[in-house]
Amino acid sequence: MHLDPHAIWALGLTVFALVLFTRERIPLETSSLMVIVLLAISFQVFPYHNSAGQTLSPIVFFAGFAHEALIAVCGLMVAGYALVRTGALDPIGRGLAKLWSFSPMLSVLITLVVSAILSAFVNNTPIVVLLLPIMLNVAVRTKNSPSGILMPMGLATLLGGMTTTIGTSTNLLVVSVAADMGLEEIGMFDFFLPAAMAGSIGILYLWLIAPKLLPNRTPNLEDSGPRIFTAHLHVKSGSFADGKTLTDIIEKTEGAIQVSGIRRSENTFTVPLPDAKIRAGDRLLVRDTPAQLKEYERVLGATLYSKGHEVSDDNPLSEEEQHLAELVIDRGSPMIHRSLNEVHFSDVYQLVTLAIHRKGKVLENMPQGIARTPLRLGDILLVQGSNESIEEVKRRGHFLVLDATTALPSTKYANTAIGIMGLTILMAGLGIVPIAISAVAGALAMVLTNCLKWQDIQRALSAQVILIVAASLALGTALTQTGATVYVAHEFVSLTAGMSDRVIFSGLMLLMAVLTNIVSNNAAAVIGTPIAISIATQLGLPPEAFVLAVLFGANMSYATPMAYQTNLLVMNAGGYTFMDFVKAGVPLTLIVWLAFSFIVPIMYGF
Repeated sequence: MHLDPHAIWALGLTVFALVLFTRERIPLETSSLMVIVLLAISFQVFPYHNSAGQTLSPIVFFAGFAHEALIAVCGLMVAGYALVRTGALDPIGRGLAKLWSFSPMLSVLITLVVSAILSAFVNNTPIVVLLLPIMLNVAVRTKNSPSGILMPMGLATLLGGMTTTIGTSTNLLVVSVAADMGLEEIGMFDFFLPAAMAGSIGILYLWLIAPKLLPNRTPNLEDSGPRIFTAHLHVKSGSFADGKTLTDIIEKTEGAIQVSGIRRSENTFTVPLPDAKIRAGDRLLVRDTPAQLKEYERVLGATLYSKGHEVSDDNPLSEEEQHLAELVIDRGSPMIHRSLNEVHFSDVYQLVTLAIHRKGKVLENMPQGIARTPLRLGDILLVQGSNESIEEVKRRGHFLVLDATTALPSTKYANTAIGIMGLTILMAGLGIVPIAISAVAGALAMVLTNCLKWQDIQRALSAQVILIVAASLALGTALTQTGATVYVAHEFVSLTAGMSDRVIFSGLMLLMAVLTNIVSNNAAAVIGTPIAISIATQLGLPPEAFVLAVLFGANMSYATPMAYQTNLLVMNAGGYTFMDFVKAGVPLTLIVWLAFSFIVPIMYGF
């Protein structure tokens, strides 16, 4: 079969792009934009004319930015972020953590199943971000190694993500590209059954076998997990904690809170015995992550604010638009060996201090309270205030502000966010409107109902995802329009001549699985879809089955940490090595690949 120069160039640029996407020193965003620009310039300088004499416009390579799949991906990213922003997923995390006190083995299975189910409808990144600190804290409290659960949990979200069209951006791309090529559009749950069957086998492997393959790694919890802060919870009159025993409070927080001491007055302390009765005005000494401290505040009706600085109409801090930040007492700070009261911290900086973290040491008590505790070099203050106040602290340079500020979950909007997300999925699942429309409508509804602010949307959208999707679609267009996909399909069929249809199907899926662990899964999916349709057409087999071979294969990002962003999150948090992913991920890839190789051909009758 003859290839013209433009097809050869498209294939060469595709290989170049796949190599470029693996280069860690070059940002993926840069590589993606470079590919789009190279395509547009080359086809502008050397115009391509098809067999009908029509000229391919270079502008077509920018069409990916307005593609239905990318619009749907962006809408779902925004809607999914709203679930995190409102804390709608937090009760699930707390419920999973509570299960560990009953049966760790059963808890692992339930965690894997819940992670997979959630990832079928929500991007798996926020799921992993939610569960990582919970699983780390559970491991510390139960004195178990987190190695046996963190990686299986992360991989379970990938298994769940391949069960619906909205589970991953890869699925949306494959379905949209196939529809663009004339295939009947694949519905949201059309491949749920085979994916659930293969995924169930994978979950059993992750539950029973994978933990035994993984060595006990001791993660650097100081660096990989959230910092542990020491704080005082002030019990308010009429709150849940007022009049309750310490046992009641522990039960209310589902066993999570650990009270180290009870301060009754400036000089009076009570031992935290289980039957100790808590009264209004008491201060409970607790240690936990920022997220957990804020959760205790909400559940118990207590307050983390220093005495005299609670949020009120008379206080310049407002309950809305509040952010958390961590301030390090570095060598240039005026706070070394001084207390917050001495420098009038809350008045000068318009921030309230919630807790203190002291590296390498546990603050067993703060007899004088947070505001009167002398600070040391390296101490980290957990503060709350408006974004403007935190930005002012950055400008003054008196502290090192760690990371970006974190907006507090707007928990009163959690049910609204869940309802909007459910309606978004339902509208698309029933085929009432395309997923692109329902996803964007859902994102708008999140803004209109105050589940999100417009400034949150820029945090929700990932430039990396947007650009890699656009670049992949541009490459797919070049390969399809120049006839390169037909050529590759012809060569694939020639190489597999004499083999059974099932072996050819299985071989294509395995090729996609290998590619997705080396290069971008989105790139592998978009490039592979038109090739798969051409192969099926030449063999006279159902093209839908071969499209699923690409979809499932491109989702098997299990064997390397760089295959998917959540793998890197898990790697850092769990202290895993590259070979740990190979040991646990390669068997999972083979198991899922063999399952699909058996299930899909039977469903499509070949």
